[in-house]
Amino acid sequence: MSSSNAKLSADDRLDIMELFAKYAWAINFGDDEGVLQCFAEDALLDRLWQCKMAGHEKIRRAFEELWYARPSWWIGRQYLANHFFMEPEGEGARVRAFFSILQYNVEYRTNFVFGVGTSDNFCTKRNGKWVFQSLKVNAWMDRNTVLWVGDSRATTAGPKVAATASPANTAQAPTRT
Repeated sequence: MSSSNAKLSADDRLDIMELFAKYAWAINFGDDEGVLQCFAEDALLDRLWQCKMAGHEKIRRAFEELWYARPSWWIGRQYLANHFFMEPEGEGARVRAFFSILQYNVEYRTNFVFGVGTSDNFCTKRNGKWVFQSLKVNAWMDRNTVLWVGDSRATTAGPKVAATASPANTAQAPTRT
C-alpha cells in the first residue's frame, strides 16, 4: 500500500465514507457510544479549541463537554463531510475532506451555517473495520486557517467589496410605460 500509484479498493473507499457517515450521525445526535465506535482505542482527536486528546475516555469527555456545555451548538446540528481525498499510507489511509456544519436553532427556528473547514485524518482497519486512528479538525476561523496553495495574488489585506456587488445596488426599479 505504500506505492505512489497504489489505490484503495472500491470496498475500502466505501467503508471509509461510511465511517464518516457513522461519525456524523453519532456526533449530530449525541451518541457517545456511536462516536467511540468510529475511533481506534488509542486514537488521537485534534480539535482546534480542545487541543489533542488520545484514547476513548478523553474523546468521550471531549464530546460530553461539547454537547452539554454548549447544547445550543449541538441540538439540530448537521455535520457534513464531503469531497474525500483518500490515499493509501502505511497500513491505512490518509483521508482529507471538506466539512460544513449546518445548524437549526430550535429556540429561534432559524437555520444557518455554523462553520466550514477541512479535516486531515488517518484511518486504519481494526478487527476488519475502518476506524479513525487520528482525526484533525481545521475549522476555518480566520485567513490563516483557510487552506490555500495558489499564488498570494488571491489574498487581500481586508474586505474589498465593490459597491455594485450587492444585489440591492444592481437591482433596477421597474420602468413605467
